[in-house]
Order: sequence, then structure tokens, then C-alpha cells
Amino acid sequence: MDTEALRSFVRAAELGRILRAAAELGVTQQAVSKRIAALERELGVRLFTRTARGVELTLDGQAFLPHARSIVAGVERALTAVRPGSRALRIDVLGLRSAQAVVLHDYWRSHPGTDLDVVTLRVDDPCVAVAAVQAGDVDASFRTVTDPDALPPDVRMIHAFDSPLELLVGPRHPLASARSLTPAQLRRHRIWVPGIAPGSEWAEFYDQLATDFDLRVDAAGPHFGDEVLLDTLADSADVATLVGARDRYLWPADHDLRRIPVADPTLAYPLSLVLPGTNPHPGLRGVITHLASLPTLPGTVWRPSWATAPHRGDSGTAPQKGS
Repeated sequence: MDTEALRSFVRAAELGRILRAAAELGVTQQAVSKRIAALERELGVRLFTRTARGVELTLDGQAFLPHARSIVAGVERALTAVRPGSRALRIDVLGLRSAQAVVLHDYWRSHPGTDLDVVTLRVDDPCVAVAAVQAGDVDASFRTVTDPDALPPDVRMIHAFDSPLELLVGPRHPLASARSLTPAQLRRHRIWVPGIAPGSEWAEFYDQLATDFDLRVDAAGPHFGDEVLLDTLADSADVATLVGARDRYLWPADHDLRRIPVADPTLAYPLSLVLPGTNPHPGLRGVITHLASLPTLPGTVWRPSWATAPHRGDSGTAPQKGS
């Protein structure tokens, strides 16, 4: 099987656009399209459907992606074995519009010579991301294992930064005109966070948040994507959601959505970085230093109970700072 076709497929799937994948791979858009078409013929299935925004994985594409990614990572490891020091720093983030990606982009802009590869493993179980770090598929992952004792001995986890939450509502919501809110003011309002995966770090986060502040967090229904969520908020007079202050969301101007800070206390989602316990990629040192330089959240801050436990590797590596 053509590994360059697999590489083209993986990057197109991660970026959502053939043109962006071609630019990163240093080939033409036509070349990437031909590689993917040849791969589809070989497999006998369609891997993508085209949309106005780019490409989306079919069900067959979703099933094939983790295997293709593993093959590509294996090829990269093989090349690295004979060309030491030539590999880009590969870091996993939850999404390319997430706070983690934004922070990495800020770091790259201040260090433009960094050979950085930002990827999304698209897994809910943090243990899968830990296994990817162990296997060398990625050099680090912005994931949290809420029980540090469950970390394998050859992997460590450091606190990266705290992401303050904001309420996102449409113009007809009762809280839409507020300039800021307290957690107490969110009670009895429906906070819709669809698609929370059982056993994930964010499932535990929202369970504790709802319990500590008596909030109505509704995880009903699958997550059909940010566009559906934003459309629902724009049309609703009673549905709201919580988003990270650094997370990037785009919506049509006529949606008139409002992002409202939550304070007294600030609700902070703690983000961690998982990395190898020994011989980490040398490029990680600069990233960790950048994370340690992020400003601390002001005022009173609420964090889930597992965020107060010391992470393996925190000492002397990355002070617990906020965003």
C-alpha cells in the first residue's frame, strides 16, 4: 500500500481540507486528490464526502483512520531511526480550534523556526492518548488522566494551564444581556454539552461541576458538530453551553451569539500535558517553558478535585499557571 497515499489521507482527515493537506505535504491539491482516489479504489470504499467547508470522513473513513495513522507513524519512526534529530515535534490536541491549539499557535508564532506538527487523535479515552505517547506516535498529548497513579511508569503528566469557562448563549436567552455571571446565576438554566463520553476527563469534570454548583448540565444526544450546536443556541431562548475562553468558534453574524465570562469563582478547566518519562523530544522544553509563562487566573478559581493532586513530573518542570 502506498504510504504517501496513506499520509495524504491522514492529513486531509485531520485538517478537513485537501488544499491545506497539500500545502503541508508540499505537493499540489491534484496530487493529494489522486492519491486519495487511488487509495479508495484499492480499498473499494469511499473515505471522504465533499462539503462546502472541505471534506468529511465517511463511516469507512472513520474506521480506517486510526489504522492509517498508525502505519504513517510507524513509517515516521523508521525514518527517524536512521535520521536522528530530523523529526518534527508532534503534539496531540483535542481539536484544532481548542485552547490547546491556540496556545501552541501562540508559541509557534514567537518561535517560528520550530518544526511543529499539531494533530488530533480524535479519541475520548485519555488512556489511548497515553498509549500513543508510549508508542511514539505522538511526542506529547494535551490529556488528563484524572488518577495519576494510573499512569504507566514510563509516562509523566504535568499541569499545562487552566482554561476559564464562558457561557455561550443566543440573543433570546434570559442571560444574554449579562456582562458577567456567577455560577449561582447559572442554576436552573439548561447547559447543553452534547456527546460527553463516559469515562472521559470532561465527563468527570462536568459531573463535579454540576454537583458543586447545583447546575443543570444536559449531555443528551450525540454531538453532531459545532455548527449544529451553534445553530441550536442561536434559535433557542433557553439553551446555553459552556466553552473555554481561548476556544475558537465561528458563526454567522446573524446568529448574534454572546460569550459571557463566569466569575466569583472562575470555573477553570485544568489542562495537562502527557509526555514520555525519559528522552522526550528536545522541542518539548521550549513548549513547557512557554506554558509555565502563561499568566495566572485572577481572583477565586474553582477547579475539580483531581486538579489539586500533584501530577507526576510537575516538580521543577512546569509551575501550575493559568491562562
